[in-house]
Amino acid sequence: MFDLKIIGGTVVDGTGAQRYRADIGVKDGKIVDVVRRGTDDAGGLETAAAVETIDATGQVVAPGFVDIHTHYDGQVSWDSLLEPSSGHGVTTVITGNCGVGFAPVRPGREDWLIKLMEGVEDIPGTALTEGITWGWETYPQYLDMIANQKFAIDVGSQIAHGAVRAYAMGERGARNEPATADDIAAMGRLVTEAIEAGALGFSTSRTIAHRAMDGEPVPGTFAAEEELFGLGRAMAAGGQAVFELAPQGAAGEDIVGPKKELEWMRRLSREIDRPLSFALIQVDADPNLWREQLDVSAAAHESGSRLHPQIAARPFGMMIGFQGHHAFTHRPTYRRLKAECSREELAQRLADPAVKAAILSEDDLPIDPSILFDGMGVFVQHSLERLYALGDPPDYEPTPDRTVAAIARARGADPLATLYDLMLESDTSAMLMLPLYNYADGNHDAIREMMMHPAGVLGLSDGGAHCGMICDASYPTFLLTHWARDRHRGAKLSLEYVIRKQARDTAHLFGLTDRGTIEVGKKADLNVIDMAALTLHPAAMAYDLPAGGRRILQGASGYRATVVSGTVTRRNDADTGARPGRLVRGAR
Repeated sequence: MFDLKIIGGTVVDGTGAQRYRADIGVKDGKIVDVVRRGTDDAGGLETAAAVETIDATGQVVAPGFVDIHTHYDGQVSWDSLLEPSSGHGVTTVITGNCGVGFAPVRPGREDWLIKLMEGVEDIPGTALTEGITWGWETYPQYLDMIANQKFAIDVGSQIAHGAVRAYAMGERGARNEPATADDIAAMGRLVTEAIEAGALGFSTSRTIAHRAMDGEPVPGTFAAEEELFGLGRAMAAGGQAVFELAPQGAAGEDIVGPKKELEWMRRLSREIDRPLSFALIQVDADPNLWREQLDVSAAAHESGSRLHPQIAARPFGMMIGFQGHHAFTHRPTYRRLKAECSREELAQRLADPAVKAAILSEDDLPIDPSILFDGMGVFVQHSLERLYALGDPPDYEPTPDRTVAAIARARGADPLATLYDLMLESDTSAMLMLPLYNYADGNHDAIREMMMHPAGVLGLSDGGAHCGMICDASYPTFLLTHWARDRHRGAKLSLEYVIRKQARDTAHLFGLTDRGTIEVGKKADLNVIDMAALTLHPAAMAYDLPAGGRRILQGASGYRATVVSGTVTRRNDADTGARPGRLVRGAR
C-alpha cells in the first residue's frame, strides 16, 4: 500500500524534460513509483491501494521548490510554518545568506547580532528579541537547536562571516579591522567545524549597502584576499559546501568593484573546487555590467571554476505604501496621527480630504541621519517617474504609463496628490513598486537573459527579510504565473524550464541531490498546481511577528497540494498542520 498516490496529473519532473501524464506512488517519504499514462500500463496506479489519494487530473505535478536565499535564521526558533515561503510551493529553504546569522555567538553578544540582522535585513529587532529563544554558543549547537524543531518545510543553513568574525576577533572583528594570520586561523576552525556539523555553505557580504543599525558595515565587508581565501579553504576542508556572497557593487554603489571581485572569486573557486554563488542584478550606473559578469562566469566554468550568478526573478527594489515606507512619513500631520491613532483609525483619518490637504501642504520635518532609512520619504518624493502602480493582480512588468508621474499627467493632477490617492486604495493597504535595480530598460528582457544563462541560479528572494520593503519570497509563484503563463511584453519561458531552475538546479547547487526532481528514489517533495487558477495576490502589510512586528506578505492561490517527505502540508492553499520538515545537513 502506498502512503500517498497522486493520479492523473501532468508531471513536469524538474529535469527540464517535456511534461507527461503520470501517476506517482509515495511510500515512507520517498517516490517509489512513477507510471506514465498511455504506456502498456494505461490504467496507471488508479487501482493501487493508498492511505491518501490526490486526483490531479487537469493539474500540474511538480517537485517542491528549493529557495536558496532566505533569512529565516531567527524565525526558525519560533515559527514552524516558515511563511511566506511555505505558501509558494517551497519545500526547502536555505538561510544564513549575506554574511549575517546568529551563530556562533559569545554570551552577552546576542543583542549585537540582532541589531546587525535588523540593519542589514530589515527584520524588526523587537520581533527577533522576543521571538528567539537563545540556547547555543557554537554553530553546531545552533544546528542542533534547529534539528530539535519540526517545520512545514525543510531548512538548511549556512555559517555567516559576520558572526564568525565577531566571535573570533571580538570588537576588532565587529568593526572591520584587518584580520591577522592568527585571526584567520581561528575563524577557519569555526568554519570547518560548522561545515563538518552540516552547514551547507559559508556566506559573506562585501557591499557597503549592508549595514548594522549603528551604520557599521557587516563584519567582513573589507576582508583582504588572505582572509577570504583562508575561510574558503576552511570551508572546503569541512565537506561539500557553497561559498555565497553579496559582492562589491551588488547594490550599484561601485561599478568597478564587481569586475575586480570576479577575478579573486574565479581563482578561489578553482583552488578549492567548490561552487561560488554571488548576487547579480542590473544597476543603472552601468546597465550592461551584468552581461560582462555573465560572460566571465561562463569563461570561468570552461577553465574549471564554478561561478554561479544568483538571479532575481523580477525588479529588485521596494514596495511603497501608507503601511510601509512612503513619501509623507516626515509631514507633521501624518506624524501626529500615526502617534495618536490605531492602525484602523489612521486609515480612516488619512482618507479624510482635510487630512490629505494638510499633509500635502506641509514641509517635511528634518531627517535624522543617525536613523537607518530615515531619509526614505524624501527619496520617494523624487522617484515618482519610476514608482509604479501595480494593480490587482499585480503587474511586475508595468509599462511607462503606470508610473505615478505619468498617471498624474494623464489626470492633470499634482504628482504627490496622485501618489497619495493611489496609496489610499484598498483601505490604505495598496502597495506601489519602486524598482531600484533590474528594471533599467523598463522591461524584463534583461532578467530573462540572466535567467537563461546556463551558470545562473534563481535566488535573492530574501524570504523572511526586508519585512517593511518587499515580499520576494513569492518568486516561485511569480515564475509560474508571469514567466511561464502570463507575460505579454516579451518572450516567456517554458514551464519545464522555470520549474527546473527553482527545483533541481537550486537543490543540486547545494548538493541536495535527493530532491528537486520527480524520480523513483527521490524525496517525495511535490506540488499539485492548478495552473489555470494560480494567482499571485497583491502584497499587504501584516503585523503578526513577535511583539507585533510588521512584515509584508504576499499570498497565492492555486496550489492544490504541497507535499513534504510524503506528507501533505498544504491543501487548497491552507496549512494542514503537518510538520514533516526537518533540518537538512550537508555532506561531510
